[in-house]
Amino acid sequence: MAEGLRERKKRRTRRHISEVATGLFVERGFAEVTIAEVAEAAEVSVNTVYNHFRSKEDLVLPPDEASSRRLADIVRERPPGETAARAVLARLREEVRRRDRAVGLAEGFGRVFEMMRGAPTLIARLEDLAEQMTAALAEVLAEETGSAPDDPLPRLVAGQIGWCHAQVFGEIGRRITAGEDPGAIAEGVLRLLDVIEELLGERVLEYAPRAAG
Repeated sequence: MAEGLRERKKRRTRRHISEVATGLFVERGFAEVTIAEVAEAAEVSVNTVYNHFRSKEDLVLPPDEASSRRLADIVRERPPGETAARAVLARLREEVRRRDRAVGLAEGFGRVFEMMRGAPTLIARLEDLAEQMTAALAEVLAEETGSAPDDPLPRLVAGQIGWCHAQVFGEIGRRITAGEDPGAIAEGVLRLLDVIEELLGERVLEYAPRAAG
């Protein structure tokens, strides 16, 4: 369904507030900036900020971008015949090749990453998000494979896929901190994904192919 004018205006407002806030956080530190200061810099009211973002952390990690359903959605959207692990690996390769904002390869993200590393509440949010992603993926795998409630396989496979996802983001963060440019980082991460795929093995790579129809 096409996005309406009201939804577009809301999305633009959210993006504007988030970008202004992130700029302030990078410049001064996450803990040092108040919501009131974000509202003033973005030329909106404090209530408007809270209407779009439930918490200060959401300004940096908006739920529509940093979603706990990310891995589950990738797997649900895969074409018939493709397995869960291969779908996630394919999406990661695609995002890395185009230097997608979703994997932190946009120009200037290095300073944002440094800011996030210095904010304990943001680190905690990222750790919690990773756990939620894995749990949501395990539910999808159990549902699709018809696994019994006490079958550990969906949870274990989801854990392996979540580990792959975390390795990619960890590698990008490490290379950004070292000052590498996005192109060099992308090349290195694509090589890393090849190694990860070899390590996973057939049991994980061929688990849960999507049924036709």
